[in-house]
Amino acid sequence: MLFSLEGLRGFITGGAGGMGIRTAIAFAKQGADVIIADVREDGIKSSLDIIKKETGKTVDYIVCDLSNIEKTKTLFDEAESKFGPIDILVNNAGAIDPNHGTLLENHTEEQLDRIMNVNFKAPFFLSKSAVKSMSRRGFGRIINISSIAAFKGEPGHANYSASKGALLTLTKTIAIEYVKKGITANCIAPGAIESRMTAALTDAIKKELEDAIPMGCMGNGDDIAAAVTYLASKEARYVTGQTIHVNGGWLIA
Repeated sequence: MLFSLEGLRGFITGGAGGMGIRTAIAFAKQGADVIIADVREDGIKSSLDIIKKETGKTVDYIVCDLSNIEKTKTLFDEAESKFGPIDILVNNAGAIDPNHGTLLENHTEEQLDRIMNVNFKAPFFLSKSAVKSMSRRGFGRIINISSIAAFKGEPGHANYSASKGALLTLTKTIAIEYVKKGITANCIAPGAIESRMTAALTDAIKKELEDAIPMGCMGNGDDIAAAVTYLASKEARYVTGQTIHVNGGWLIA
């Protein structure tokens, strides 16, 4: 099987969201054991039903609010103590400020802290724990979900764009520091993807996005899951510190 994940265990944050569910399904279909984490237990349980229906497999889970950094610091170790060694970490959970159109001059420190906690600090501390564990076994995959906003900016969302840009740089540093430990670190930079975040947009904003995308439509969770699965596989052994853009041609980088 090409891109087989047989014998590996993957941990996916934001597992109750569209991209998280589809990535969990792709991992399970490729033979991996899967753990998902999300802030909403009801959302997780609904996700488990979808995953079970499509793959026939049961997925483990942990409920965690990634904006709570003190709990996030111990989350990876908690997952390993409950379910065993984790080979693949997918930092998929993300947050965007609901106050669309907040100019930089009007951003509050509270707005900045919440977005940075979920989008940057949580991946930072999860990766910190992951590299320690993965280094002992000489194999690991860390895949961070950044955003097109890290490259082109997102007007009204300076906190979001900055957090995703920081995640890109973190990924490159992990790649350099741990390449000789058998660990790769890479990014996915989604464009406009159907998800909980884009579902909250108005129809007018969605139409504006689709008109700007050369393919004329938003992507979906399976588009992201395919790229993540490749990077998670042993076949991607020679790819590290890179960003795969999944955006329908919206940004050619």
